[in-house]
Amino acid sequence: CFNQYKLLIRDKNHLYPEETEEEIPVVICAAAGRMGAAVAAISSIYSNTEANVLFYIVGLKTTIPHIRKWIENSKLREIKFRVVEFNPMVLKGKIRQDASRPELLQPLNFVRFYLPLLIQKHEKVIYLDDDVIVQGDIQELYDTKLAPGHAAAFSDDCDLPSTHEMIRSVGMQNTYMGFLDYRKQAIRDLGISPSTCSFNPGVIVANMTEWKHQRITKQLEKWMQRNVEENLYSSTLGGGVATSPMLIVFHGKHSSINPMWHIRHLGWSPDARYSEQFLQEAKLLHWNGRYKPWDYPSVHTDLWENWFIPDPSGKFKLTRPDS
Repeated sequence: CFNQYKLLIRDKNHLYPEETEEEIPVVICAAAGRMGAAVAAISSIYSNTEANVLFYIVGLKTTIPHIRKWIENSKLREIKFRVVEFNPMVLKGKIRQDASRPELLQPLNFVRFYLPLLIQKHEKVIYLDDDVIVQGDIQELYDTKLAPGHAAAFSDDCDLPSTHEMIRSVGMQNTYMGFLDYRKQAIRDLGISPSTCSFNPGVIVANMTEWKHQRITKQLEKWMQRNVEENLYSSTLGGGVATSPMLIVFHGKHSSINPMWHIRHLGWSPDARYSEQFLQEAKLLHWNGRYKPWDYPSVHTDLWENWFIPDPSGKFKLTRPDS
């Protein structure tokens, strides 16, 4: 069923000697204008594990030379990685144009829908958004147990009491009502209560065999196309256009990630902060929202900047109040 996607990727292989230790494949996108995010994420993972990690760095044709140069001319040259080109033509006719948050429509936002087409030989895969840093050992996240018949594990938005106050203070959505338009018949016909707790697909542990068996990619594309035709969700609602199809397709059919492996909402407000002690205990931090740690204003930037490696070419620069 994947023949139509033959043009989707081109793998720029790095060849490595065979290793007996199990490889942990980690997929991260490197997007134009925010490439420093991917670098900090990769740096944090690599620095905090002894595991045999293979990074799949996904980019568009125009951005791939920049990220490759950055890695090969910095201390990240020691990592094992493959650069994979994503062909945005696969999204043609599947994305409804929305002017309110155009950054959510970037092609690389949808890479997570196509994991089995990017990753051929692995049974289990980790996908991470680029605006995260990892403070724990990635082996722990990889060891997340997926229930039989589940193609993915996510972190539920209601699963960690210490984040509830943050969610309330910045007006965050944590139910399906914040993502889907319940005025539309197609949404009501799903039979999902609007008060159902949502999940965040910025950190995913996925089982590729189940994903292919259940034709998850096809299901996600179906809901993308229906949204183009019927406007079932939009980026003016909670999480934009990549979260909503996943909430529909994985409803009641996903396993859970340990909540400390996805402490999020750090990018939702330049004022709302977590306690330092809580953040020290967190295994993974996610600056989802508008206020990114490489920009200004933003919060807890010191924790992110610990892992940032400056761009040898000088093209990517941090935005700071004195810059």
